Amino acid sequence: MPQLTDQGAIDEDERERAGTWMTPAEYGASRAAVWTAAVVLVTDTRGRILVQSVDYRADRLLPGGAVDAGEAPSAAAARELREELGVDGRYPRGLAVDWIPADTPGFPPEMRFPGEILHVYDGGTWTPDRIEAVRLPAQEITAIQFAEPADLPALMDPGDARRALSALRARVNGSGAALLEDGRPTAPTALDRLGVLRTRRIPQHGAWHPGPVPERLPVQGLSAWLFAPDGRVLLLISRATGAAHLPPPAAGSTQDALPLGYRHAEQGVHARVVARLTGLASGADPQYARLLATPEQVRELSDWGPAGDDELAAVHAARTRLGLPVATRTPPTELPEEGARR
Repeated sequence: MPQLTDQGAIDEDERERAGTWMTPAEYGASRAAVWTAAVVLVTDTRGRILVQSVDYRADRLLPGGAVDAGEAPSAAAARELREELGVDGRYPRGLAVDWIPADTPGFPPEMRFPGEILHVYDGGTWTPDRIEAVRLPAQEITAIQFAEPADLPALMDPGDARRALSALRARVNGSGAALLEDGRPTAPTALDRLGVLRTRRIPQHGAWHPGPVPERLPVQGLSAWLFAPDGRVLLLISRATGAAHLPPPAAGSTQDALPLGYRHAEQGVHARVVARLTGLASGADPQYARLLATPEQVRELSDWGPAGDDELAAVHAARTRLGLPVATRTPPTELPEEGARR
């Protein structure tokens, strides 16, 4: 920062010499001016994102808006949700801070858009009762909907969609707010690099049944919760689509394999087993990246409906039986292609 001095104390010789001396007025004039805004990312129990329709533009927006003069961004987020959705709350947890450049398309020249710093706060997961309590104002907000994350680019301005998806990945990562520039993380995590959630998740909404699959029911698919020693599990990410999948049981060397349960829906039976992961073979399918993630992160990247909570409870019961710890939430770790062994 240049050294400041009182304007009256500067003589002509001091003004002419090279250096970093600036008057307060000169320094103030040299600083960039930007707008400030705050929005809130809210999901429902299926992991879909709340977006709202407004009467002044065609694309959808996250709830929120401009920060008033002298107002803290978190206070603005709470005020905007109260005004726009009739919902009281506090949103202290930040998911992302985005720098939006002054040359961003869509702003009319007469607006003289100077660029913007936009804060994205975590509004949490809303239950059906809380969603039912939403009350829209007489004007501005015309409707709300919960959208599949992959549908955001078709519903929102490109920068808004990038920002919302980056913020959602930051929530799944659980390592603090992401720093963004025009919606793109300055330090991308594995979820960002692989474009997780850029395509629609495959819904598996069948009821959860614990234990082995009855012989009379044909199994349409079999996948596994494979536990590493630290309590995290193996997760496969398609490099082509960013889709998240539990692996097949043969994805690694295992021990103590047990049937966990199955889902039974119109599409058929999808069975799950659980086991300790003792090693990964090299030369795995190059179409998939292999990550270690917490069971909760796997749940958040999947569309399993209400029965997903029942499955998650069964997974943790099995983890306890295997004598493994509760995994600490950290950004999912991509494993090397050459394989790994315990």
